Amino acid sequence: MLDVQGLKVTGTRTIVDGVDLSVAEGETVGLVGESGSGKSLTARAVVGLLPKGLRAEGSIRLGGAELVGARERVLRTVRGRRMALLMQDPFAMLNPLRTAGAHIAESLRGRAGRDEVVRRLAEVGIEDPSVAGRYPFQLSGGMRQRVAMAAALAGDPELIIADEPTTALDATTQHEILALLGRIQEARGMGVLLITHDLRVAFATCDRVAVMYAGRVVEQGPGRELAETPAHPYTIGLLAALPSVEHTLERLVGIPGNVPGADTVAEECAFAARCDHATPSCTTARPPLRLIGPGRLTACVHDTTPAPPSAASSSRPPRATSEPSAPLLRIDDLGKRYGKHTALGGVSLQVAAGETVGLVGESGSGKTTLARSVLGLVTPDSGRIELGGLDITARARMDPRERAKVHRLVQCVFQDPSTSLNPAMTVGATLAEAIARADPGDRTPVGELLELVGLPAGYATRRPKALSGGQRQRVAIARALAVRPALLICDEPVASLDVSVQAHVLELLRRIGRDLGTGMLFITHDLAVVRQIADRTVVLFKGEIVEHGDTAAVLDAPAHDYTRRLVAAVP
Repeated sequence: MLDVQGLKVTGTRTIVDGVDLSVAEGETVGLVGESGSGKSLTARAVVGLLPKGLRAEGSIRLGGAELVGARERVLRTVRGRRMALLMQDPFAMLNPLRTAGAHIAESLRGRAGRDEVVRRLAEVGIEDPSVAGRYPFQLSGGMRQRVAMAAALAGDPELIIADEPTTALDATTQHEILALLGRIQEARGMGVLLITHDLRVAFATCDRVAVMYAGRVVEQGPGRELAETPAHPYTIGLLAALPSVEHTLERLVGIPGNVPGADTVAEECAFAARCDHATPSCTTARPPLRLIGPGRLTACVHDTTPAPPSAASSSRPPRATSEPSAPLLRIDDLGKRYGKHTALGGVSLQVAAGETVGLVGESGSGKTTLARSVLGLVTPDSGRIELGGLDITARARMDPRERAKVHRLVQCVFQDPSTSLNPAMTVGATLAEAIARADPGDRTPVGELLELVGLPAGYATRRPKALSGGQRQRVAIARALAVRPALLICDEPVASLDVSVQAHVLELLRRIGRDLGTGMLFITHDLAVVRQIADRTVVLFKGEIVEHGDTAAVLDAPAHDYTRRLVAAVP
């Protein structure tokens, strides 16, 4: 069905360099790798939607028809009809001024009646016909993705290219969307090219997986075999960095360094600079993909085997505690309503100094409302919040000195570090601005603050755009630590990071809690992440706590049906 040979994507430099890829009818092929490896540009080259200034070379054939060099008029007849693109953010596919039904009707082949629209919605699990008349902003994230899928499928394509379709979704919604895509694929016999940085998703859902690095495929094979016996050092490194939901790793180890540009490593092994197995021969020529077994290919000249996994236990080591003391954060019977919707229905929890408490639950469970209440961005309708012995429930009624003290007590690390960093300011200026708000006796020099989060002091002169995603998140953490807070609220801080970078950031947060005694309220929808970071875990469902306790106990033997569903949804 789809046959890609020698694909290159170039502009002022080479970004994708010689990719060979195929997808057969009814087959799901995964494309995995870190950010910057070329996954998404490969997908965009296939559908003929490269950004301005980039061009594709090589061969892309769909059902025998050559697409490289084809006129836009020809590509328009292919897109939506023979192949369709499903993107990570459904807002990028859905016009906010058009209803769900209008999006689907637009793609239907002369069958735009309401009955057909309703049938297409039902195909993606939306049984309520009234959804056809709703606008994207009136739908939940999972519902928007289902509508986007219905619109993509309305043209009855032979091939679906799904680019990170579930990255922003919670575990249960992700599981439902992937299961739904699998059922529709089986019923229609479609091919699926799934681009993702989530290795669990790729190995659980794909017949074959291709691992990309620096613009080229470095390993390829059946998904289950790749997961169990990876042959390329890069794949081995990615799997070693993957957190487990079943046990706690003593140490999380990411791959050092960053993905190089494809043009800088064109005549050598692209991974050599980050590889423990590298020898001089790795930098003298580019290793080709070689056959190592039925359907198994690797671009490594060495026969490598995975190193023994890091030491693991069922639970985190107990925290070093001194005399029992009052909780750092105490939340009692917190309530918040938005009109008829109850966001929080009497939530109570505590966080001790140096303790990390995980807060998990699907979208809409109340996690963010709880965090915003502690940060003073939302005023609860009822209940009480104490931080460091201060009643901070109604922050707006505090005098300026009290508010300044609370500001130094609690800081937040967001999912997107760009929300904390001014792109016009250098890293040093951003941190100096934050340091100035600390007590005079607690002010840490910029260089020391950067070294605390594992960055060289010289990064102070750089601006955010010159940093990788993981480096920007480290700077955001440094900014939060500048005032020496007693409590960090971490709101999905690793959700958008590659697995290797995620390991580095989680290990950093572990060290901050251990060495600085900083308490953390860690919000996430990833149970494997919460297993590695949290001492205790609280499960929220529809604004209420349905289960809480030691993290290992909650995940290994969940008592509530909702928690059991969350655990079962992990790929």
